[in-house]
Amino acid sequence: MNVTAPPSAAWADTLLQSFAQAGYVHAEPDILQPADPFLDLSGEDIRKSLYLTTDATGEELCLRPDLTIPVARDYLASARAGQPAGFSYLGPVFRYRSGRKSEFLQAGIESFGRQDRPAADAEMLALALQAAGAFGIADVEIRTGDVALFNALIDALDLYPVWRRRLIKDFNRKISLTDDIEQLTLKTAPGRNEYEGVLAALAGSDRKAALALVTDLMSIAGTTNVGGRTVAEIADRFLEQATLKAGALPRDAIGTIKRFLSIAGEPEGAVAQLRALAADAKLDITAAIDQFEARVGFMAARGIGIKKTRFSTSFGRGLDYYTGFEFELHHKGNGSEPLVAGGRYDGLMTQLGSREPIPAVGFSIWVDALVKAGKSGGAR
Repeated sequence: MNVTAPPSAAWADTLLQSFAQAGYVHAEPDILQPADPFLDLSGEDIRKSLYLTTDATGEELCLRPDLTIPVARDYLASARAGQPAGFSYLGPVFRYRSGRKSEFLQAGIESFGRQDRPAADAEMLALALQAAGAFGIADVEIRTGDVALFNALIDALDLYPVWRRRLIKDFNRKISLTDDIEQLTLKTAPGRNEYEGVLAALAGSDRKAALALVTDLMSIAGTTNVGGRTVAEIADRFLEQATLKAGALPRDAIGTIKRFLSIAGEPEGAVAQLRALAADAKLDITAAIDQFEARVGFMAARGIGIKKTRFSTSFGRGLDYYTGFEFELHHKGNGSEPLVAGGRYDGLMTQLGSREPIPAVGFSIWVDALVKAGKSGGAR
């Protein structure tokens, strides 16, 4: 395993001092962490990137692959859980990365419990820009998006749940959702089966009535559960297959989604385009747009150059747990690799065991990328 060089005292002190002055307490989570939270949230695919071990009780442990989850776990275990609290961090993380060091430094901020979401989002972006400045990088590209807008759009379209899940999953796992949305989301397995006629009959029916019919038929047949699934769960899955077999989303829904995904540019212009889309399509996504517009206002109040900020409705960071604002800071000309990246992840705390939802937003700093950018003449 590679040995991470200690951070330069100058920029490390400047960075941590700036975080402390902003009210963020320095956190130092344990390097050895339970593996389950990382596997549960990121899926088994992350296993090949983790450095795993097992303790005497058989619990699977890992060297922390990032610091967001460890900081969140420590917060939930503290007396401040549920209350507004902010933390900063700087330390090594361990993750296999082909061709690159497996041990590397990560810095960042996590903010928990703040109900003033637009203001908290804007503060994260402002602090991220300040962090880039600590490395001598004054000129960066600001790329932003908001998955809450996409989720609100899909909810307002009132699609079958299978389409909602599939569209949101595809959106979350791609940096940019392509325009050929029919091909991306509507492919079904080839071939026919003996239930093809039943599936076709159910495809266009009222969902509640169809679900009740399938549930009743399975109950009459004496089915209680199969493979751990209840009758209702099996019936819902059967109905999903019927919907997929129908072969297409409604054309008006496809047109609306494509128009939504084409919105990009300065945030203020995007707000106007979103309101026009909502009015034309008669969709109630006002609350999500209002939150977006409020965030833009707080960004401007913090001196962030709105005209230089790029917003895109199709922007996503490729991770399932983001629930709202997302952003990346790029060194101009460095391609797709971000220097700083983060966003809102309000669902994380309940996934980690909190009984009540707790708002959360933060960002991570890729220290090696920032150091490299600073050395190559980041300040312009």
